[in-house]
Amino acid sequence: MDHAAVLALYDREMRECARPESSDARIERSGGVVRHIGGDGGWSGVLWSGLDADDADAAIAEQIARFAGLGHEFEWKLYGHDRPADLGQRLTAAGFVPDQEETLMVGETSGQIADVAPPEGVRIVPVTDRAGVELMVEANEKAFGRDGSWLRALLLARLASADSQEFVALVALAGDVPVSSARMELVPGVAFAGLWGGGTVDGWRGRGIYRALIAHRARIAAERGYRYLQVDASGQSRPILERLGFAALSTTTPYVHAPDVTRERHAPAGPR
Repeated sequence: MDHAAVLALYDREMRECARPESSDARIERSGGVVRHIGGDGGWSGVLWSGLDADDADAAIAEQIARFAGLGHEFEWKLYGHDRPADLGQRLTAAGFVPDQEETLMVGETSGQIADVAPPEGVRIVPVTDRAGVELMVEANEKAFGRDGSWLRALLLARLASADSQEFVALVALAGDVPVSSARMELVPGVAFAGLWGGGTVDGWRGRGIYRALIAHRARIAAERGYRYLQVDASGQSRPILERLGFAALSTTTPYVHAPDVTRERHAPAGPR
């Protein structure tokens, strides 16, 4: 993999030329900034910026004013290679609060489609209805130790939308008990399928469920023509992904404009 070339492609397809995440969302471009205006309950934030030291502060002020006028809390998704180099410091000075840094990792889809099965007694099933949504929310809450109301709302909205084929949700069941879950975003016309939300319940970790969920999604992505898999990896998942051949291309940090906002980190061009 040519890391620089793949990162440039990612920036172009998934950030600068991003598409709205849903039919009631929209993309706005103003100067050197691309922002996503979420629909009802959707994600709002800055996806891409091409700024320098001379125009960065003015661009930051413009985004604050724009989202304040809409009544939206929002996130500036800052990547480690974004410019100017002190953009994070400028965001903090303007009132943004940085969340946890993660690593942008990309792997070749073809390298992840091996026939990897979950451990004995565990099966992976698609989430296609409200009952499946509740199982996925239960797994997510137990894995991450936080309220899953946002995930329930997201899943129900996506399953009911006209673009539901651009979204894959999976839950791993041990018997009838949910023990892990994961999602995938499939934006049409791009090279990257986004892997999101992989989390396994304590007591089931280290048994290969995470790997099986990656392989399961990779097979779907390959069938639909996606060359790459993209993950915003936590410190816990990065070593696993590196062993599977994923490459670290940059870092990503969500800067939230409202200290009381707690959101999951999202992908560009389909932030959820």
